[in-house]
Amino acid sequence: MSVINLVLLLFFPVIIPLASSNSSSFTYNGFKSSNLTLDGLAQITSNGLLRLSNVTKQQTGHAFYSIPLNFKNSSNGSVLSFSTYFVCALVPEFQPLGGHGMAFVIAPTRGLPGSLPSTYLGLFNDSNNGNFSNHVVAVELDTLKSTEFQDINDNHVGIDINGLVSKVAKPAAYYDNRIGSFQNLTLNNRRPMQVWIEYDSIVNLLNVTLAPFQVEKPSVPLLSFSYDLSLVMNQTMYVGFSAAPLLTSTYVLGWSFSINGKAQELSQLPKLPRFGPKKQPKILTIGLPVISILSLFLGVSIVAYHVRRKWKYSELLEGWELDYVPQRFRYKDLYVATKGFKDKELLGTGGFGKVYRGVMANSNIQIAVKRVSHESRQGMKEFVAEIVSIGRLRHRNLVPLLGYCRRKGELLLVYEYMPNGSLDKFLHDQPKCTLNWDQRFRVIKGVASGLLYLHEEWEQVVVHRDIKASNVLLYDHGSDPQTTHVVGTLGYLAPEHTRTGKATTSTDVYAFGAFLLEVACGRRPVEPRASSETAVLIEWVLSLWSRGEILGAVDLNLGSDYVKEEVELVLKLGLLCSHSRPEIRPRMRQIVMYLEGTVALPDLASLGVLESELHFAYSEGFDDLRSSYPSSSQTMFSGSSYITNSLIFTGR
Repeated sequence: MSVINLVLLLFFPVIIPLASSNSSSFTYNGFKSSNLTLDGLAQITSNGLLRLSNVTKQQTGHAFYSIPLNFKNSSNGSVLSFSTYFVCALVPEFQPLGGHGMAFVIAPTRGLPGSLPSTYLGLFNDSNNGNFSNHVVAVELDTLKSTEFQDINDNHVGIDINGLVSKVAKPAAYYDNRIGSFQNLTLNNRRPMQVWIEYDSIVNLLNVTLAPFQVEKPSVPLLSFSYDLSLVMNQTMYVGFSAAPLLTSTYVLGWSFSINGKAQELSQLPKLPRFGPKKQPKILTIGLPVISILSLFLGVSIVAYHVRRKWKYSELLEGWELDYVPQRFRYKDLYVATKGFKDKELLGTGGFGKVYRGVMANSNIQIAVKRVSHESRQGMKEFVAEIVSIGRLRHRNLVPLLGYCRRKGELLLVYEYMPNGSLDKFLHDQPKCTLNWDQRFRVIKGVASGLLYLHEEWEQVVVHRDIKASNVLLYDHGSDPQTTHVVGTLGYLAPEHTRTGKATTSTDVYAFGAFLLEVACGRRPVEPRASSETAVLIEWVLSLWSRGEILGAVDLNLGSDYVKEEVELVLKLGLLCSHSRPEIRPRMRQIVMYLEGTVALPDLASLGVLESELHFAYSEGFDDLRSSYPSSSQTMFSGSSYITNSLIFTGR
């Protein structure tokens, strides 16, 4: 008997883990005692919420059930039916703006190593997106439109197989059983919502159903996708959640999962934290029958203090601005964030105003604040409406405009802070590190992609108006000694722009041509202090091309470490885009295809790219400029939104 007892004691610790690993269902009403593996920003809050992301960092957050589940009876078998039900909430810092949402994911490994944040939702990266070897099934709740992944809008639900181009997607909605029709559902409305995901292995049908919290399960799913998941999933897989947005906190309140069964209902879930400013206690005024001279003096001093404080933080708010309240920042918050617009927070001084770095006190989010004059040739109402419209631009190579503030004689534009500064400083002014050709070529393609989005892929045409390495604007206006009478910068202005003052997509292409040459040659479009033969970059490169020596224009800092074909393409494309006749210049869609190598660049000689035709509208007054033009640009940021230079370092 003693021997038998000893054998049982030795084997008992082994029996328990084996039983757990074969578990095919679980239910979490809150996550205080959960068996989850977390990484990145994911954490369990003190009251049992699973928080996948927060508003302060753009980083992935993963939470996976720690034990792999058997989705097949054999490696070559069919995937078993499964069902999951969870309650989640997307909480943006600034409504209606918010970062990308979250995804429920089934993957062969926990943590999804190598995945990127933002548009990639913490699921994939630019090298493995769409690969069959991923073996990943995901349901995305996406709150930003990414044209590169063919998103249908900025509030949709999609089913993803091995990549972020959804196999099927629809705008977020739920079927109301009472009225018998679908109702819109805003994903990032800061309120809990329910999600059911169910796979029927008999008919190979995957259903996704949404509903607001505490609403009965709809009888009709939002998405129904017929697909044999056995072609994608391994025998054992992990289930969990992924999120990687900026300016949004992502929460899961409860979760249940079952294989060959129905996921259990949830109850007594933890509550979301309170959002928004706390209610201030009412100030009770107590009248006293007798007020001494000292109390009267104190009261007058307090009134004077508040009057001075109100004047210091006073803003201009008119009735028509009530429609734009969600995009309007308080001047006081911006004043505190920039430490009173101190010089030590100054990022740069451009042709249209000064830009300051700031940190929002309530969220620690870094911002850039630009102060510009109210004086404009268009009405302030139309200008603010345009700013708010531009704030809806969404592209991975464009930094979104967060909002604005009006105060007295100035307008303040608030956008996301880019710590790497401008491309200009990496090309000129004796940079500490020199960009290699691969980095420069990726920057060029990123800028081209952003301009294509502005010209052709957004809901309306946006003319950039001032493309250059140090100041890539989406919109601005004003004047400065270093700028011409029209919006733009010497060396980047198309001839017709200087004559008519009218900016078009074609004038953008001309400026992009000058930008291409600047990046490849490491020289500014105009160098007043250089010799007459090399002062104008386009003319110099054109003369080298006409002699068959175009590679002589390549930046000496690159040495011989570059791809000859790519450099020749960029230099010749720069000349073609800079043609004096607008009808010869290609459109941005053609330019992107040239850069991607899907279409060959036509022969320049056949298009009439002759030295006599490439003249410049800024030759008049050029001598006066030689003595006043600075040797280095002081502009680090100069627009309400600008191409993100961080793509140089993230590898996008």
